[in-house]
Amino acid sequence: MSIFSAIKDAIFGHKTAEAPPRAATPATTAPPARPASTATGIPASPADARWEREVDVEMVLESMASKNPQQLNWRTSIVDLMKLLGIDSSLANRKSLARELGYTGSTDDSAAMNVWLHKRVMEELQKNGGKVPASLVA
Repeated sequence: MSIFSAIKDAIFGHKTAEAPPRAATPATTAPPARPASTATGIPASPADARWEREVDVEMVLESMASKNPQQLNWRTSIVDLMKLLGIDSSLANRKSLARELGYTGSTDDSAAMNVWLHKRVMEELQKNGGKVPASLVA
């Protein structure tokens, strides 16, 4: 399993992961158009999957942080985010995650790599059906 998959699974598999259901549509109005899907009923793209189930990433992480005895700065630190999720945050593991996500900078500059990693992880969570506030992907 890839490191990003472990991150995604830790967040998306959390029991508070699903965003609140959308308000019911009155019977007199037509339901919103649904995105195209394949013949098997599986959404045609990750963006279509978001229609089925959107995960509120911030809510999940806040919930996890509130139960964690450590004060972790998961909003800006990839190390703290990984610790919060119970994933090895060692430099070797972060270098591996950087390679997995396509980092082209020097992995010897861990500060720059860490900033890039945090932003990229949030972007990937968003692409995979996560509801991520703009402040976390900016």
